[in-house]
Amino acid sequence: MLKGISPVLSPDLLKALAEMGHSDRLVIADGNFPAESIGKNSIVIRADGHGVPEVLDAVLALLPLDSYVEKPVSLMAVAEGDSCGTPSIWEIYKTILQKHEPENNGIDMLERFAFYEKARDAYLIIATGETAVYANIMLQKGVVV
Repeated sequence: MLKGISPVLSPDLLKALAEMGHSDRLVIADGNFPAESIGKNSIVIRADGHGVPEVLDAVLALLPLDSYVEKPVSLMAVAEGDSCGTPSIWEIYKTILQKHEPENNGIDMLERFAFYEKARDAYLIIATGETAVYANIMLQKGVVV
């Protein structure tokens, strides 16, 4: 155990986060995300029993977002015709992003298959047990200064 590090972050997850370089991307995925098939060329770490917000909060306590891009955060947009409305979990994300990255938290909305395509190049995918719909979030790592 280490002081000051969330217990949500397993040793394997901490190692993968430490290995990430500038502009590498990570996905914090909900329970419905096809993490293993999309992540064939990525590190996939399971965080079952945890929701995306608590993982996002723990990750952003350690990982800076990329300040060289306008939108270092991507969300999977609600599919046209889907009746779920705007996911309430997105407001939670905005609060967490504001807490950790008040100057650099622009969000890009990606169509579902565009999100999947971009996720295929992610360095890391964290598969959570999140049950909220459209709860996937992708982060682009910045520079630690």
